[in-house]
Amino acid sequence: MQKIDKYDFNGKRALIRVDFNVPLDKETFEVTDDTRIRAAVPTIKHVLNNGGSVVLMSHLGRPTEGGEPRFSLKHIIKRTSELLGVEVIFAGDCVGEGAFEITSKIKPGQVVMLENVRFYKQETTGTESFAEMLSRHGDVYINDAFGTAHRAHASTTVVAKFFPNDKMFGYLIESEIKSVSKVLESDEKPLTAIVGGAKVSSKITIIERLLDKVDHLIVGGGMAYTFVKAMGGKVGNSLVEDDFLTVAKEIIAKAKSKGVDLYIPVDTLAADSFSNEAATQLVRIDEIPDGWMGLDVGPDTMEDCAKIIETSKLILWNGPMGVFELENFQKGTIAVAEAIVRATEKGAFSLIGGGDSVAAINKFGLADKVSYVSTGGGAMLEYLEGKELPGIKAILD
Repeated sequence: MQKIDKYDFNGKRALIRVDFNVPLDKETFEVTDDTRIRAAVPTIKHVLNNGGSVVLMSHLGRPTEGGEPRFSLKHIIKRTSELLGVEVIFAGDCVGEGAFEITSKIKPGQVVMLENVRFYKQETTGTESFAEMLSRHGDVYINDAFGTAHRAHASTTVVAKFFPNDKMFGYLIESEIKSVSKVLESDEKPLTAIVGGAKVSSKITIIERLLDKVDHLIVGGGMAYTFVKAMGGKVGNSLVEDDFLTVAKEIIAKAKSKGVDLYIPVDTLAADSFSNEAATQLVRIDEIPDGWMGLDVGPDTMEDCAKIIETSKLILWNGPMGVFELENFQKGTIAVAEAIVRATEKGAFSLIGGGDSVAAINKFGLADKVSYVSTGGGAMLEYLEGKELPGIKAILD
């Protein structure tokens, strides 16, 4: 495996797999959040500043009918050009004669963007012949798409085999791996993980893995009500996975046996409907009246969580505390975010990962006040779970 800082890019075309799967305005198709594009800029600029040219490939959305115009990467050209300070040439396809003609004539300092690789089904099936065609666009392959590193797709994994001596990670993936490793391998204590979100079922593996690592595990979001019900509490109409009550009990027992402080919210802001206009009342989390549902944590929980977080040395946050998309139920998520910021100011290392946590930290304007915001939700979770990510393995092999 090559290292990006040691590689000679002079006169070389770098084929870079980026993750430009960014949100677009439904009317104008303009980029509404350019976080992922900005995250790739250092890698692209490094190649350009060292005498190379760049061919970018990415997916956008989940097109099912071939080349759907709303999923075209042409919508991202303008913003990418602005962030790079270089005019980005659009190839109009990712394979095919026209695209190959453009990338074969590319000069040092130039950047070409290929069309959405998912316009071809062979991308997601990981077809080797398709990966070989993509490989013709470059002399060296750089994977900088952490968000798709857990997918064994043609452009994220299979293509690497056509660059046996010229493949490497970009700066973004390097920093993602370093940040997750810091949380998993550091001996600094206490280590606190805040795991929220709607369902226990989607977070079982990560919770079980974290129980071997953490000192404190704070459970938030919809999944908290499954734990409360498992302990015999009344949760009204709150979101509960009845199939996972036994699993929740097992997690509680496991945490106790491992000496992990498992924190389950003690109070909740309950609503009579899932709406920002709903009537609300503050109640103990195990005494939610029938017909009411918990949509956020209450002030006692916020205070408890802040105390735990602010005395931590390492913090991992994945998943919100409540329905933060609705303004009246975002206080718990804001309180956790602000406590993480205060802990970071005191010298803690804080890693934020998973789509909703990242969306929340960006929404509240606090992204630059924590140590690291991961760009890959699913990939980061699988990496934390100890799974081997195909996109990472393809470069290391």
